[in-house]
Amino acid sequence: MANGPDGPHYPDAVPGPRHPHRAEANVPQRASAARPSPPGPRPRPQLRPDPDAAHVPLPHQATPQPAARPQPEPDRSPREPVNRRKGRKPRQGPKGKSKGRDKSKGEKPLTRARKVRRFAFRSTLLVLLVLLGYVGYTIEPYLTYAGSDSVAARVAEWGRDHRMSWAVTWLENATYKAPPVGGKLNSQQVQTLQGATVSPSQAAREELPANIPPLATGRVPGEGVWHPAVTGPSGVPVIEWAGLRPDAKHTSELAYVAWMNQKALSFQLHPGSQQPGGSFPTADVLGPNQRKGLVATWNGGFKVNPNDSLSGYYEDGRTVRALVPGKASEVFYKNGSVKIGDWGRDVSMTPDVTGVRQNLSLLVDAGQITAAVDSGSGAQWGVTVNNAFFVPRSGVGVTAKGDVIYVGGPDLSVDSLANLLKQAGAVDAMELDINADWTSYMYYAVPGGGDPADPVPTKLWDFKQAADRYYQPSSRDFVAVYER
Repeated sequence: MANGPDGPHYPDAVPGPRHPHRAEANVPQRASAARPSPPGPRPRPQLRPDPDAAHVPLPHQATPQPAARPQPEPDRSPREPVNRRKGRKPRQGPKGKSKGRDKSKGEKPLTRARKVRRFAFRSTLLVLLVLLGYVGYTIEPYLTYAGSDSVAARVAEWGRDHRMSWAVTWLENATYKAPPVGGKLNSQQVQTLQGATVSPSQAAREELPANIPPLATGRVPGEGVWHPAVTGPSGVPVIEWAGLRPDAKHTSELAYVAWMNQKALSFQLHPGSQQPGGSFPTADVLGPNQRKGLVATWNGGFKVNPNDSLSGYYEDGRTVRALVPGKASEVFYKNGSVKIGDWGRDVSMTPDVTGVRQNLSLLVDAGQITAAVDSGSGAQWGVTVNNAFFVPRSGVGVTAKGDVIYVGGPDLSVDSLANLLKQAGAVDAMELDINADWTSYMYYAVPGGGDPADPVPTKLWDFKQAADRYYQPSSRDFVAVYER
């Protein structure tokens, strides 16, 4: 090797082939490595495949399908509210604090006041749910039992049976509207008092009752006059009715009286499905096989359970509630007769007794109105409705001859009821049920060509209950009257 002007010189170096990818350069080759090139075209160099290079398939090769990559789940988290003040400074509250909730801190901290409010809300909601469940569970039997009672009456019964009698009574007293004082009967009422009558001579001959002397001044045609309602086989009335003004003040109202000949009729006490409740041989409904010879029905007394009647109930050998001495009693016998009197003094238990319906105290005792009628004592007359109120009331009594008197009307007080019973001839009398949902008296007749086993009922006055009330199950006890 020798140094020349252009750098080191290798005299025995020979030119070699150019590198296909590099610029031409003089690279010294060893003599022993030099080989003659074969004739013909030079072979292309075999390049090592690059593992990182993308594979390009040849035309004759199948194109491999890339494996499907799992798609990411969509983001279902609640979106942040749009910042409409983007790029602006946040609004400032008092003392430089930013208004609104701090998104980075989540919800507001649960302070003690919020805890108390949340606890109170949840507790109130729980109490309401429990109350609604209790009401729904306990009121269902009252709304679904068979009978003609109205929804309002059923709800009131539920309230009285579940320690809310005070609320029902308060509501009755709060909604009470007294009847007008003074005035005259309208033309329809006067027309009601007209109709067929029995001549005084026939009445005396058949021992029918005398007409009732009016309690109010002034003459009204037909007032207190008896009209035949049901006629016996001999053509003589066995049931008659009359209408008259109830007292001297309420002269635009009418009360109604029914007279029943006990010698020609038979009386039977029927229990109600709810009052007194339970199972009895006697049904709580007048079915098709119990209507032949039926001539009248009337309502029972105050509730036995709970004991609004302040007395007892006995029927078909079963004592539902112990009979109380001194209480007014309707007593039914095997021979179909009925007596009314003071229990233990006038009437008592005997083998012939089939039923006893007690209710409060006597209104008329031995021909005299009881002094306590005007006292309003809850111990004697109950606490369901103020006794001075003029509401639908009913009562029953017996005359000196033993005939039965029933009195009812839409606007009567305890005092006016007692006076009407006495005026109609009762010597012993008692109050029965009150209020529009429970008072009723119907007399029955078979029209010409009708079925004797299906008599048609007629209301004594225009009360709320249906005329066929006892042709379907009754929730309360009642009395059925038959021809002997």
